[in-house]
Amino acid sequence: MKTVKVLGSGCKKCIKAAELVEAVALELGVEVNIEKESSPEAMLAYGVMSTPAIVIDETLVHSGSIPSRESVVNWLNG
Repeated sequence: MKTVKVLGSGCKKCIKAAELVEAVALELGVEVNIEKESSPEAMLAYGVMSTPAIVIDETLVHSGSIPSRESVVNWLNG
């Protein structure tokens, strides 16, 4: 199971990013545990300056926008 953290304030873009990851994981049959993290300390710990940001298994893979569907597929299959 992959642990996916969506870092952000809870804005619409952050919510859409989390929903996208969840939908793609379901389609691919990949088990994920999605955590939403809004604390500034957590964002600073990953070096995130703009949100939404996606962390998969403790590795920052994206920040600053809603990721593309293709990127999510690549991350979850990797």
